Amino acid sequence: MVAWSDIYIVQVVKQRVEGVLSVERRIVQGTKDRIESLIQKTQGKGVINTAFIERLNATFRQRMAPLARRSRNLAQQAETLVAGMYLVGCFYNFCDYHHSLRLKLSVGSFGYRWVQRTPAIAAKLTDHQWTPTELINFKAPPPRWTMPSQRGRPSAAMLQLAQQWAA
Repeated sequence: MVAWSDIYIVQVVKQRVEGVLSVERRIVQGTKDRIESLIQKTQGKGVINTAFIERLNATFRQRMAPLARRSRNLAQQAETLVAGMYLVGCFYNFCDYHHSLRLKLSVGSFGYRWVQRTPAIAAKLTDHQWTPTELINFKAPPPRWTMPSQRGRPSAAMLQLAQQWAA
């Protein structure tokens, strides 16, 4: 097993001894400088914190029976689990408003109101909350066509096809 070179792994270990809680933050993979710069980019300030990923893991466990603890439901095939993860992830990002992403909107002398946002709206991937029907019926565009690799010079027909699709 070889670890990815561009992934950074941290760990938070909590222990309670005689009523006193001690918290140890460890860097499992990566450098301290790079971890601190990633924390600065994502949180603005703070320390190594696993609360965000734990909340996301809890969301996946809640919404997918095979991931729940002490469940009788098992995913029979890995592909079923992967497809379910994609579906839950898309629903999470496009269909669910997140309380922490809302924006305060001033309404003149009347005060303010909150504008709800999904992660996709916050990331400027969309301008509205998607319905589950809209998500399921969305047709993703096919990947960009690339000329197949072959040995030797490509034929004139293949070059013409490549020029047609490159435009």
